[in-house]
Amino acid sequence: MKEHIDPSNLPQHIAVIMDGNGRWAKRQGAARVFGHRNAIKAVREVTEGCAELGVKFLTLYAFSTENWNRPKFEVDALMQLLVHTIRGEIKTLMDNNVRLATIGNTESLPVDCQHELAEAMRETEQNTGLTLVLALSYSGRWEILEAVRQISVEVRDGRLTPGEIDEQVFGHFLSTKGIPDPELMIRTSGEMRISNFLLWQLAYSELYMPDVLWPDFRRKHLYEAILSYQQRERRFGKTSEQLVK
Repeated sequence: MKEHIDPSNLPQHIAVIMDGNGRWAKRQGAARVFGHRNAIKAVREVTEGCAELGVKFLTLYAFSTENWNRPKFEVDALMQLLVHTIRGEIKTLMDNNVRLATIGNTESLPVDCQHELAEAMRETEQNTGLTLVLALSYSGRWEILEAVRQISVEVRDGRLTPGEIDEQVFGHFLSTKGIPDPELMIRTSGEMRISNFLLWQLAYSELYMPDVLWPDFRRKHLYEAILSYQQRERRFGKTSEQLVK
């Protein structure tokens, strides 16, 4: 399947909502945390697959601001898993020339998580291949409101006028500054919603929502998503005839 992918038409940026861990665990007769643990292989497969193909950015929705409302024991277990996973995956990131980055309100994470993230980002900052972006304590509305607050301060202090605020200026205040908008967004488990993820950035993204649960997601599923993307016509509001001209 990989050989059918057109390397000249790869999405620069793929975003993923990793959904279905809880349902996967339930099918195994286990606690939800068991699903989160088994999701690590999927993360590794997709990261390595994107790195091999030459995709430039991969953003994974790892923990939303709404996830803080889950039962405390699940949140605590997720945070510990995050720490151990980051620590254990640094070699894989280095071997694949992957740079780690984050978006979201990471200051709200436990201190040990913040330390592990900072260390992993420092160790991988010289890598020049794929940039793996973890969306942690993130939501699209939170990000947009943060941008509005920052812009308000700039206007108040005379560094920006309302007339100067366009899409490019607004994008400069988002946490994804410097990262192209995702051309492809994958949500696993068959759910048909974007769940407060990259609300500004997904405006023209192609959506791909397979039934497979995230812990079962493998490279072949990534290839299927990219092949589906490559078969679509991206018009950005224009007609097919305009694109041909």
